[in-house]
Amino acid sequence: MKRFFQNLHRFWRIAPVRHGLLLAGLALLGVYLLLRRDGEAMAALSGGFVRPWHRLMSRLTAPLPFSLGEWLIVAGVLALLVYAVWTVVGLLRRGDRPARLYRFVLSALTALVLVYTGFCYFWGVYYDCSDFEDQSGIRGQPVSVSELEIVTRYFTDRVNALAPLVARDEAGRFREELGPIFAHSSVLYHAVERAVPCLAGDEVPAKPFFFSRILSSLNFSGFFFPFTAEANINTDCPPALTAATVAHELAHQRGVAQEDEANFVAVLACLSDGDPVFCYSACLLAYIHLGNALYEADHEAWLDNYSRLTAPVRADLAENNAYWQQFKSPVSQVSDAVYTGFLHSYGQTEGLKTYGKCVDLLVAYYYDEAAREATDEK
Repeated sequence: MKRFFQNLHRFWRIAPVRHGLLLAGLALLGVYLLLRRDGEAMAALSGGFVRPWHRLMSRLTAPLPFSLGEWLIVAGVLALLVYAVWTVVGLLRRGDRPARLYRFVLSALTALVLVYTGFCYFWGVYYDCSDFEDQSGIRGQPVSVSELEIVTRYFTDRVNALAPLVARDEAGRFREELGPIFAHSSVLYHAVERAVPCLAGDEVPAKPFFFSRILSSLNFSGFFFPFTAEANINTDCPPALTAATVAHELAHQRGVAQEDEANFVAVLACLSDGDPVFCYSACLLAYIHLGNALYEADHEAWLDNYSRLTAPVRADLAENNAYWQQFKSPVSQVSDAVYTGFLHSYGQTEGLKTYGKCVDLLVAYYYDEAAREATDEK
């Protein structure tokens, strides 16, 4: 036994700091995994730590004209690359190769564990608390094909009516400047947070992501970075859905974790705000989700609704589809698989298909208004 501990001590001395950080990260991760099914503990952690952290960091980073989170990611990737090169050079030129290689593997593992543990505490906690439906009282419900068709028609009409109110190029495609969209993002939630208090938050803007093309290759139109509490937006993709993406990522910033609920909140926030650019983008987003669901449920009804779309709306849909089609690759497939696994790890068992829940919420919330309009038309 004495010899075992002596060998363990020698092993520890190869990289004592990294061993300590790894054990600390694993211990914290273990505590999280033990507590994650305890709703009261997660609610206490959310209200007492995560939300205050996000509000503090969003205030601190709001004045920056760039995404601090993006440059932290870039710095981390560069540091890993430099350390990898330094390790390879050391393996080729110097002795002590096993220890040097072990330190590199240990460093990579430690970084991975610490980052994942950080995501669990700074973001994953939200998945194990009461969700948006519980906090807002707005609940989705089983949807009939008739209800789905009526609400899809409602958003078809709305997106058609809004299409002429936004700037377009000679081909009829959406071409509003992105600057005003980001400038308006800080006040986007003013109206909706009065009606839905759980969405209350500070006036902080979304941030354009400089390396947006990389996000596209990973199949991301935006993401929320929980360590700096910044809503990062892909500005390389077609702009028709950018305003809705801004609203979606700001929903995450206000504690709405689930992707499907964030999509619904994005539509609700934009339509409550009333800005034509945001309203058009939100209605286009709603139509895409509702239309996809109707396509599977009743193809003839979908075809009827699609035939009602005006040429500018179809141009925006075509541009968006063509843009994302070019990124269909093994890289994007791996990214989807990783993100699906991430959602699975937090109990979203439908993976990327959880976006479908947005349809239930849209139908539940807008059906009465849509039905009245449908009756008036008759």
